[in-house]
Amino acid sequence: MHDDIPLTTGRARRVLDERILPAVHATATPLDTAWHELPGEPIPPASGLALEFEPYEVGTTWGAAWGTTWFRLTGTVPTEWAGRRVEAVIDLGFDKNMPGFQCEGLVYLSDGTPVKSINPRNQWVLVTEEAVGGETVELFVEAASNPVLLDYHPFLVTHEGDIETSSPKRLYTSRRMDLAVFESEVHELALDLEVLLELQAQLPEGPRRMRILQALDDALDRLDLQHVAATAPDARAALAAVLAAPADASAHTISAIGHAHIDSAWLWPVRETIRKVARTTSTMTELIDQTDDFLYGMSSAQQYAWIKEHRPEVYARVQAAVEAGRFLPLGGMWVESDTVMPTGESIVRQFSQGQRFFEREFGIRPKGVWLPDSFGYSPALPQLMRRAGFEWFFTQKISWNQVNKFPHHTFLWEGIDGSRVFSHFPSMDTYNSRLSGEEVAKAASQFRENRIATGSIAPVGWGDGGGGTTREMTGTAARLADLEGSAKVRWEHPDTFFDRAKSELPNPPVWVGELYLELHRATLTSQHQTKQGNRRCEQLLIEAELWATTAAARTGFAYPYDELDALWQQVLLQQFHDILPGTSIAWVHREAVAKYAETAARLEAVIADALSALAGAGDTTVVVNPAPFLQAGAPAQGAVVATDVPAATAVSLAERDGGYVLTNDLVRVVVDGRGLVTSAVDLTSGREAVAPEQVANLLQLHQDFPNMWDAWDVDRYYRNRVEDLVQVSSLDASVDDRGVARVVVVRAFGDSTVTQEIVLAPGSRTLEFDQVTDWHETEKFLKVAFPLDVRAEHTVAETQFGAQKRVTHTNTSWEAAKFETSMHRFVLVEEPGFGVALVNDSIHGFDTTRDAVDGHVTTTVRLSLLRAPRFPDPETDQGTQTHRYGLVIGTDQLGATEAGVVMNASVRRITGAHGFEPLVQVSGDVVLSSVKLADDRSGDLVVRVYEPSGRRGTGGIAVDGGWSGPVEVTLLEEPDAGLPGAASVTDGVAAFPVDAYEVRTFRFARTAV
Repeated sequence: MHDDIPLTTGRARRVLDERILPAVHATATPLDTAWHELPGEPIPPASGLALEFEPYEVGTTWGAAWGTTWFRLTGTVPTEWAGRRVEAVIDLGFDKNMPGFQCEGLVYLSDGTPVKSINPRNQWVLVTEEAVGGETVELFVEAASNPVLLDYHPFLVTHEGDIETSSPKRLYTSRRMDLAVFESEVHELALDLEVLLELQAQLPEGPRRMRILQALDDALDRLDLQHVAATAPDARAALAAVLAAPADASAHTISAIGHAHIDSAWLWPVRETIRKVARTTSTMTELIDQTDDFLYGMSSAQQYAWIKEHRPEVYARVQAAVEAGRFLPLGGMWVESDTVMPTGESIVRQFSQGQRFFEREFGIRPKGVWLPDSFGYSPALPQLMRRAGFEWFFTQKISWNQVNKFPHHTFLWEGIDGSRVFSHFPSMDTYNSRLSGEEVAKAASQFRENRIATGSIAPVGWGDGGGGTTREMTGTAARLADLEGSAKVRWEHPDTFFDRAKSELPNPPVWVGELYLELHRATLTSQHQTKQGNRRCEQLLIEAELWATTAAARTGFAYPYDELDALWQQVLLQQFHDILPGTSIAWVHREAVAKYAETAARLEAVIADALSALAGAGDTTVVVNPAPFLQAGAPAQGAVVATDVPAATAVSLAERDGGYVLTNDLVRVVVDGRGLVTSAVDLTSGREAVAPEQVANLLQLHQDFPNMWDAWDVDRYYRNRVEDLVQVSSLDASVDDRGVARVVVVRAFGDSTVTQEIVLAPGSRTLEFDQVTDWHETEKFLKVAFPLDVRAEHTVAETQFGAQKRVTHTNTSWEAAKFETSMHRFVLVEEPGFGVALVNDSIHGFDTTRDAVDGHVTTTVRLSLLRAPRFPDPETDQGTQTHRYGLVIGTDQLGATEAGVVMNASVRRITGAHGFEPLVQVSGDVVLSSVKLADDRSGDLVVRVYEPSGRRGTGGIAVDGGWSGPVEVTLLEEPDAGLPGAASVTDGVAAFPVDAYEVRTFRFARTAV
């Protein structure tokens, strides 16, 4: 009997694929077709419908890479089809089964009404539910000939990822453009067979499996393969009993939510994502109309905003479906961003911009953060989620870990400050479920909280490139609602799931610290200019808000709300988890760099206007300090006339053994004849920072060819091959008129050159490296090493509003897997009494090793500078690249924070009449993060501070006149009873306690102008 199992399943699979599925649309007649290939970029639908069309024959090639072709399809419903459901079936030449990664289209009626999309898994368009016969049909298809870049393995080096370099060759050959009768019983039989075939494959060899197999044989025996439609009802009757058997009372429950996870850019440019969103949402609203219980969820306010702007007719359907409770805004963020590299202020604005949009458009604030696909999650997030009003967190990505299996599916996630957020990972390990038997069985069997909790979430639909849920998936869900041997499936709002999960797990397990993804580690380095543009624009946005707020309070300057909102939204879009991480096609990154330049220029104009209002008209040099720390003689976030800045003692520069010794009042540095740092001494303590017998500022080049995902991954074996770059083309030194010493080093290697300025300024503990690299390597990884004479048990790396500790040893597999880790502006290694930090202006990746020579343990920190992967962008990082980083000699965590902030917020020198005092001053144990006017445009002042050192303390805020309060508010700038409480005001200073890494936001009302 057991030997018959392959015979039954093999027979069923062949009949299903070769006879039943083709019979769904077997009765068909060709449509008359015409076409118009656009020579350039897409055009609005109204213009597309008005084009001149020429005859087109199905089977003709069409569509160069990234092109748009409009097809017009016309025909008449045959009279003999009266009473039947009629559909158009359109196969544009789909050569893979994965929607979203090749050609796709959006179908319109002749009046411009969008109907639905077509893709490899959704080739049909409803013409009429019940034909009368003789109806005239006219449909238009806006077809996008996007090239296939991902589906072929191994990934091939291709220049098709940018319209500027792609081939003009037509890519696709259409196969079918027909009117057809939809045989509903055949379609339902196909779903019956698919569900049972997949279910039995997951069952043990017992009665249930045997009865399903017998039912399959019985059904196939009743089916006449030459008359499938006529005999399908009888075949279905043979399956009715096994499909009606109810699930066990204890069966796992899957809360399904329709989903498409449309990447805001990836293997397609932003302009194509706009169309993908329109295609998918058209299809999802159509599916909502065709079903009673289906729910579809979509995150990313940016994607809703795109439809509103570019496809208002689609947006109207979305609005109606949201109002009906069937189309669910999720996530509350502007985009599904990377959460490791953006600053704390950026994460705040992802939340505030997203929630403002959803509330303004739909009267809804999503309750959870929905980030299924980002590449790891910062431990600062739990506090930020809670302070933004979110109740839960959802992701799936950690299931991709290479080594360690995450121990929970439903749990509390605790962040750096102790805040906890209720979290869930779907136990089927995918955010693109089709509710296959394997996925459903995995959801039940893998669920880690099975002893107590009853269910998990399943995002259901084709995703990444869009497509969403299909009628086959909703049909599968209906059959799995209550089916013996299977988990139960029901369409359910994630909020409902989380409410039930919380009640089932009153004491859930707790995970403390970052959610580190043991994969895609190289996303911290790939596409350096994208990351550099992001960091620069983040700082300029914060600075523009600061000076505009100060000018508005002092001079009546018009605060540019609209401009700042638009610029924040542009930067937030670029933080999407395939843009900022550097994993998109060349087109995306070319545009990103250009957008950053445009954004920076607009912000510089805002800053210039505000500072002009503050400093007045004049020809005096004014030193303006945007940092919340004193620098260059200018007060924190204030300005001073340059002549009032105390003169500095010049750095001493002396030659030694072909190199140089640089000395100021705080540190002494030795640079040898190779441009390497052999000594860096803290003169206060006498401690040496550089490890014995070692050299710092050592550039190292590795072979870098990961197992699969070129732009995404660096695999551990890359360390096995390394080249130390010690050859020097030239070495020069000088001291400028401000007393700053510079050693200029030029190196050549491979096809590349590096020019470094090693800089020590008067009164500074930071030895700065300003580096220009003309980079022309392939599949290489450039790092710079600093072996430090510090026995550090941990590194301390800045993250949003604080820092995270990571051990420097590899005692466990969890620790060994973190061989490439993240930072923001600094990483610190410290032992009691002495610490050394590395600070930077645009670097996010680093690695750490512990080394011992003769029992002397030292710590080596290496910054990750450049990579050269070839997929998906074969020219990644080629050309001129710039970096600034620094060695802070003798410091602690607060000092490292200050040095990192100052490197990213350099002073400005402008001409004006006078300096000016800061609008806001902080005291105690907090750092000022943001000064801005309230988002609600009330004119209220919003001030955000945080504790940077990981210890409890006190803080104070003083605002310069004309303000009352403060009231503590959420990150959405609203009062909340759950916040720690208001500050007490004494002598104009608002004082408050602060916990380790706590973020506090205060709102002051304007009382005088």
